[in-house]
Amino acid sequence: MYYLGVDPGQKGGIALLHDIHLEMAVDFSKERFLDLMSFLSREQETTRACVERVHSLPKQGVKSTFAFGQSFGWILGALDASEISYQLIEPQRWKREFTLINADKKKSIAVAKQLFPSAMLIPPGCRTPHDGIAEALLMAEYARRKL
Repeated sequence: MYYLGVDPGQKGGIALLHDIHLEMAVDFSKERFLDLMSFLSREQETTRACVERVHSLPKQGVKSTFAFGQSFGWILGALDASEISYQLIEPQRWKREFTLINADKKKSIAVAKQLFPSAMLIPPGCRTPHDGIAEALLMAEYARRKL
């Protein structure tokens, strides 16, 4: 069974577990996501996906809110087109599983490192861990545990 976690934020991430093993954890790009959808749609095994239910934020600009919504819709459309089952999960719900309620992004990174020590949370060309990758990993683990 495959478990997919998707953080659709501006600094989003994608993570894939196969049973309990880490397959991939990368920063989000449409090309990577489409490649992954192509791979998963060819697999005989079932995939369970967890996508963070996102919404606009107070004082967020109209243009950025629209772009964010487009990206979120694009992700859901790609999952639907690939016939991959997914659930939209509120951040509070998946974060509660890892005792991250009201925690900052650094805590998510620390928990992801603890659960997945082999995960590369620093993308090429960056110096600091990527919180979108860390949170996508935690959502994939949430899917494995709960979905």
